[in-house]
Amino acid sequence: MSETAPVKRLYIKTYGCQMNVYDSERMADVLAPLGYGLTDSPEHADLVVLNTCHIREKATEKVYSELGQIKRMKQARAAEGAAMTVAVAGCVAQAEGEEILRRQPAVDLVVGPQAYHQLPELIARAHRARGERLAADFAPEEKFDALTTARRPTGVSAFLTVQEGCDKFCTFCVVPYTRGGEWSRPAEAIEAEARALAEQGVREVTLLGQNVNAYAGPDLAGGGLAALVRRLARIEGLDRIRYTTSHPRDMDDALIAAHAEVEALMPYLHLPVQSGSDKVLKAMNRAHTAESYLRLIEKIRASRPDIAISGDFIVGFPGEREADFEATLQLVREVGYASAFSFKYSRRPGTPAAAMPGQVAEEVKDERLARLLALLLEQQAAFNARQAGRVLPVLFEKPGRHEGQIIGRSPYLQSVYVSAPDRLIGRIVPVRIESAGANSLAGALQLETV
Repeated sequence: MSETAPVKRLYIKTYGCQMNVYDSERMADVLAPLGYGLTDSPEHADLVVLNTCHIREKATEKVYSELGQIKRMKQARAAEGAAMTVAVAGCVAQAEGEEILRRQPAVDLVVGPQAYHQLPELIARAHRARGERLAADFAPEEKFDALTTARRPTGVSAFLTVQEGCDKFCTFCVVPYTRGGEWSRPAEAIEAEARALAEQGVREVTLLGQNVNAYAGPDLAGGGLAALVRRLARIEGLDRIRYTTSHPRDMDDALIAAHAEVEALMPYLHLPVQSGSDKVLKAMNRAHTAESYLRLIEKIRASRPDIAISGDFIVGFPGEREADFEATLQLVREVGYASAFSFKYSRRPGTPAAAMPGQVAEEVKDERLARLLALLLEQQAAFNARQAGRVLPVLFEKPGRHEGQIIGRSPYLQSVYVSAPDRLIGRIVPVRIESAGANSLAGALQLETV
């Protein structure tokens, strides 16, 4: 008889608009497979997440004030022999970045609005650094079966876990050690859960996995993620399908073809590369080269020309020289990313990279990260700006910040604000994009829609 992992307590404090409330719900959903259950008090929480908003005046200082209180709670927990992990997410995290970690050492993780899919891996790294283990020592079948019965969607979009673990053993990553090898849910169980979500009004699902495009459902006869996508696309009412996070090694021809042929599969692909230097990629054990990644992007774009590419980057990996970093910048220029998540390399005890020679100085990492972020943000702004004048189908999800305003998502995962009645929430409506900001678009309904 297997043991059930203990529930860890998750406290999320949400600042700002209703969209942030929804994002918090999504984070809770992502963290549920790790054994986290919500609590309404931070004092005894195992994980505290501050999901921040940067719009209100003095929002940043309010977050630092809150972190001061959380720090005292964390110290009290430590005195009792217990641990608390503290994460700052949302718009202040995006704006402040490393400054948060510098000003408040009690913070373990900083996660921007487009990087919530990284929370499980980042939390695993934080626990591993403390010599702890996640509540993951139980059969994946048990966990996924429990998730199936617990789903209560709160909006028109939902996450759907399809795959766990990783067999890639990147030298910087602890996932294979904390989450085990790759394991895929049966397609039949996934389809049943997706149908149940659709019956409750969900119109978009994001298929989740630590290495999601390695999905190999035992009842799909080797069809992989592409076959699963095609199967789910037949569900009535389920109009949009996304998936994250992928590995270049598992981006096969069938999945590329699905992007061209399956209308429900959104033209947005998160495909981490980590570095543009072949020397660094080899040291990372990524098993691809910069050239093979670029040719893969070419192939994907040939199949689906309007696809938006997102990625992950690590700067300052052991042995990275200026020429290696310049190779990363060159790769970014060649690809042209719609969005990306980048961070400094940090030693994780127990990983091969932690013992590698050539550890890069922190000030060098800081300088390189700043240069990379500047380029990525420039590309993101350019991608958003190119949407102006286009008519995009927008899935409306929530009321906006202002009266008479609603917010939805474009096919490229951008937030889109429109002045429109609430009755359009849950519908996919054509919107003419009028202007683009750093993280969102503003548009107007087509006349025939009104």
